Amino acid sequence: MQPYMPRAIAEFCARGERETFGPLGQAPYFLVDLNADSGSDCAALTGWLRTLPCPVIGIGAADSVLAPACDTVFTATQPIGTLQARIAAHPIAAMTLVQVLRLGEHLPPPAALTLESLAYATLQAGPEFFAWHSQHVTTPRTPPSDPGPPVLIDAADGVLHLTLNRPSNFNAITVEMRDALCEAFALAALDDAVHRITLRGAGRCFSVGGSLAEFGTTPDAATAHAVRSLRLPAASLLAAKKPLHVHVHGACIGGGAELAAFADVLTADTDAFFHLPELAMGLIPGAGGTVSFVRRLGRQNAAKLMLTGRRISYRNALNMGLVDAAEMEVWQ
Repeated sequence: MQPYMPRAIAEFCARGERETFGPLGQAPYFLVDLNADSGSDCAALTGWLRTLPCPVIGIGAADSVLAPACDTVFTATQPIGTLQARIAAHPIAAMTLVQVLRLGEHLPPPAALTLESLAYATLQAGPEFFAWHSQHVTTPRTPPSDPGPPVLIDAADGVLHLTLNRPSNFNAITVEMRDALCEAFALAALDDAVHRITLRGAGRCFSVGGSLAEFGTTPDAATAHAVRSLRLPAASLLAAKKPLHVHVHGACIGGGAELAAFADVLTADTDAFFHLPELAMGLIPGAGGTVSFVRRLGRQNAAKLMLTGRRISYRNALNMGLVDAAEMEVWQ
């Protein structure tokens, strides 16, 4: 598919052809030629593009007047084949993701978390997640045998130090770890002596995200939303209103990356990498990533990472502003 020039976009807009695009239409995404002359009626074109039920991908100059209406922007020389294939394979999840990012960008973070959870629950009950889950059924695992609680807590000089403590499970965010994080952040909120929180992971990596062994174990999607409304570490962290320093190493995937991105300061070892794989599961980030990544990178850059599922190395994360510094420059 070639990018549409503004004149063609104006014709679509005039005919009201929104149904041509999206999961139920003929094209699961909409490409915009940002290098073409946009004409005079940019407001109408911008408004129409924002209503499309699919990702709107700008190709060309990021300073084009139509660029802000796009969900993400690529230069004319950047390949988009992987992006197109992923959207085509999961058009409902891709549509839902960009809709959440468009709306959530203008909401207070707690409200944006609720929006994310509602959308995530919708996708949990949808065909794309069902297809993924039916092919990735995990057998019950022996619970991790790591000694101690799932989150280690230590307080000193006004700092609450937290360590994810399930290294044998790569610090996957299980129900027990989720609850432990919520309780730790609630403790920080109640203790006026705590002025700052630090968070690390024990073992070989920071966290591989949500435990696949527990995916789909909630009775239904509506109940899962109800649980997230009460027990979401990101929401507990925001309610604590205490500065957070997160240091990551090794894998930082899915929910682990989403939580880390809420940090006021995010540092990393050079072996760290970040990955948001949810679209390939027929889902969107559901641990706060549609809020945390947008706050760190902006809506369009966050959408690019989520739609492409690209693995981000330490160096790239540092260059794009996802990581603030290396450990030797930790926040004092």
